[in-house]
Amino acid sequence: MSIPITPAAQPGSALHDVQHYMRPGLLQLTSLPPLSLYVHLPWCLRKCPYCDFNSHHAPGGEPLPEARYTAALVADLEAALPLVWGRTVQTIFIGGGTPSLFAPQSIDRLLSDIRARLRLEADCEVTLEANPGTFEKERFRAYRDAGVTRLSIGVQSFNDRHLQALGRVHDRAQALAAVEEAAQAFETFNLDIMYALPGQTPAEQEQDMRQALALAPPHISIYHLTIEPNTYFAKYPPRLPEDDQAYAMLDRITELTTAAGLSRYEVSAYAREGHQCLHNRNYWQFGDYLGIGAGAHSKLSFAHRIVRQVRLRDPQLYMAGALSGRAIAQDEDVRRADLPFEFMLNVLRLREGFALQDFTERTGQPLTAIAQGLQQAEARGLIARDMGHVRPTERGFDFLSDLQALFLAD
Repeated sequence: MSIPITPAAQPGSALHDVQHYMRPGLLQLTSLPPLSLYVHLPWCLRKCPYCDFNSHHAPGGEPLPEARYTAALVADLEAALPLVWGRTVQTIFIGGGTPSLFAPQSIDRLLSDIRARLRLEADCEVTLEANPGTFEKERFRAYRDAGVTRLSIGVQSFNDRHLQALGRVHDRAQALAAVEEAAQAFETFNLDIMYALPGQTPAEQEQDMRQALALAPPHISIYHLTIEPNTYFAKYPPRLPEDDQAYAMLDRITELTTAAGLSRYEVSAYAREGHQCLHNRNYWQFGDYLGIGAGAHSKLSFAHRIVRQVRLRDPQLYMAGALSGRAIAQDEDVRRADLPFEFMLNVLRLREGFALQDFTERTGQPLTAIAQGLQQAEARGLIARDMGHVRPTERGFDFLSDLQALFLAD
């Protein structure tokens, strides 16, 4: 299901005046949820064949326009400040693309500009995505010195054959070196690992996981390789493991991570105690986030509406648009009828589930809006609930899409 969004005039539009978002509406939000900041750096050394994110091949032989792009980010942020006045940012996530293509000095300047304009939580989590193919010794320490507190490393696999099949620019040795350096530079970090890869056997997948766990990461994100539209793999599909085999791989991943002391707190995330990703938790708890950068998405709550925005996707158009105050590609209220599904799409990913009070506070709707869906889910054994809390059961976790679909608008 998609939310209808009306495209703004091309190439970009200015943000509405804050009074536009404060006008009367159908919702009654008595408080605002926590706020995060997402920053998108769109360039990669090479576009991976499975990737449907807004990433762009770095210009060959030319330096990235780091200074201009950073200036555009700051202009974008300044234009959006009236929408978040007085709110404290809990977490920052710098994603991509491959943010580690940007020099530590650029990240330092960017974070300084953000701190000068936004009130940050004293222990604000600041995550930077990094790829082993852009790794240089001491580079990770320089990111830490710039203010990054958490690194997320896109390893995907430790098998050279599978890395080549995925179009990754790094090899096993580079992945191991990057993780070892991250462990020395950061108190907490994440490894991205994919499974059900082209030609991957259960034994090879287990070997990948054992290698990952031997490095003692505080957090691992596990992703099933899926064929997404408008990707190279969609045009030229590789041969992937059968579904039953993929399910068995995931079961084995959960067994291995549990034995290693990492708990599965979200469908795709495993962490040691005290190392959950706070930024992603805010997404999953239907918190707010301001997104700046090419193609970045925002979800912002106001007293009488919840708004979703998208920035211009093309990096060149985005820079020109942001620097002229016209970075917005889409800006639309979330339909009231879609809010139950949007809320459930996120919170049911968490093992702990959610408090019923959170639904009313974060959607501005009564519990009657989800009563029928909850009854059906409970009857099918997909959730467990008491007077104040709902959580997915093991069966609900296994059939999460079916569970979430019970809350689709008619």
